[in-house]
Amino acid sequence: MEIFGYVRISTPRQSLQRQIDNIIAVCPTAKIIKEVYTGTTTNRPAWNRLLGKVRKGDVIIFDSVSRMARDSIEGVSQYMQLYQAGVSLKFLKEPMIDTDVYRKAVSESVPMTGTDVDFILEGINRYLAKLAERQIQLAFEQAEKEVKDLQQRTREGMKASGAGEKISRTRTGQKYVRTEHLINSIEILQDCKEFGGKKKDIEIAETLKTSRMNVYRIKRELQERMQTENLTDAELLEILQQELQAQKKQKAKKRK
Repeated sequence: MEIFGYVRISTPRQSLQRQIDNIIAVCPTAKIIKEVYTGTTTNRPAWNRLLGKVRKGDVIIFDSVSRMARDSIEGVSQYMQLYQAGVSLKFLKEPMIDTDVYRKAVSESVPMTGTDVDFILEGINRYLAKLAERQIQLAFEQAEKEVKDLQQRTREGMKASGAGEKISRTRTGQKYVRTEHLINSIEILQDCKEFGGKKKDIEIAETLKTSRMNVYRIKRELQERMQTENLTDAELLEILQQELQAQKKQKAKKRK
């Protein structure tokens, strides 16, 4: 039996480390399979190689169901194929749909009586099995919905803050944010209690000479970006600082 840990990110800028740490914490001997690819594309060479390698009795561990598949239809299909092949699947954030749990739900059928009542009991057992399968489908559907909701909220947050602070410009394929907004975001990420700092929201608002509502909005943007791109506080801070430096260089060139 081999135990694999499958970790996946959507862009090279994201970090795999959090997923790796979570898997190693529960299974230090797991062989980590890393996948870096863009969005919801089905081009996942590492995953495809793993599918061709696993055998009956092997185990694949995921940090969450969204790492296995973002498309619910594909996710349920592959889940069932692996389950039927005797491969165990474990989801650290959704243990209720581990294949061991599903197998137990399917096997714990109502015993037959040897009477005409068995016709009813067979129907009940089929229903219970279908209900267990439906739980798996709902988990994949929820994961897909959460990703789409995060992306939508991020777009809406960017649009709302654009009223006075953010603008989008097409420059070498990147989106540029006003210097003031970047500086405020860096300050909040460094000093806000929710990100490991020591200042309350009202103190940050006073320091930045802005409203508490704006502080809340920036905090939400930072949290959603961290979730969407799977970034730690430190990784996002480094990215924002790089964006600020790039913007300063761009302005310096324009002055010349």
